[in-house]
Amino acid sequence: MSIDIPRPVLKDRKALVVGIANEHSIAYGCAKAFRELGAELAVTYLNDRARPHVEPLARDLGASLVLPLDVAQGGALEKVFDEVRTRWGRLDILVHSIAFAPKDDLQGGLLNCSAEGFAVAMDVSCHSFVRMARLAAPLMGDGGTMFAMSYYGANKVIPTYSVMGPVKAALEACCRYVAYELGPKGIRVHAISPGPLKTRAASGLKDFDLLLNEAAQRAPLGELVDIMDVGFTCAFLATPYARRLSGETLYVDGGVNIMA
Repeated sequence: MSIDIPRPVLKDRKALVVGIANEHSIAYGCAKAFRELGAELAVTYLNDRARPHVEPLARDLGASLVLPLDVAQGGALEKVFDEVRTRWGRLDILVHSIAFAPKDDLQGGLLNCSAEGFAVAMDVSCHSFVRMARLAAPLMGDGGTMFAMSYYGANKVIPTYSVMGPVKAALEACCRYVAYELGPKGIRVHAISPGPLKTRAASGLKDFDLLLNEAAQRAPLGELVDIMDVGFTCAFLATPYARRLSGETLYVDGGVNIMA
């Protein structure tokens, strides 16, 4: 059966991308890839300190909506989705690319992680995706695609990843369960697991440069991935070419995950 797909393939699609901090962000790679394939964009920034870094990028991308969003603040998510509903009346693509854990809890090992720090990491990095999915689903009346960003440390022990390992494992499980619950509505959900990337979030991990070097050496392709590799993977998955894929954890890492 052939598929009638417009050119560019994401023409007229509406995409909300959460998590751009700067031009090195995975979320920025996703937004840029969606835009190159014709999608209309809404992007968010964390707070007033982040705004000067994000707004120029949003202008370059021609984003229709540039909105503040701190998922730890009550009512903030609802305001973003109210704006999307008012402006567009619908949504086709959602990207969740945010994670946070207090520095002491992230760098002190899992056994030393406080209950409060664990709860913050789980709320911001995992449960906020569930909340986003709940708000996005009514806007995806004609189906859609949702993405959340994970990492290899969700399934294998990366000693410096600490509390984020269990949190990302929970995020991947949430993606599978949300994919199950929203599948009848034609909404597809994926966890994306990029290889190590030099992002602001990654800079908080101890000995991160060692992870980068090791990944480059172990990758069958012999090199690290970049944010556009992740972005174009998501863009493909958001097209009708991937219409029968859902609930997957997709590794975008040059093949590192297959190595013993």
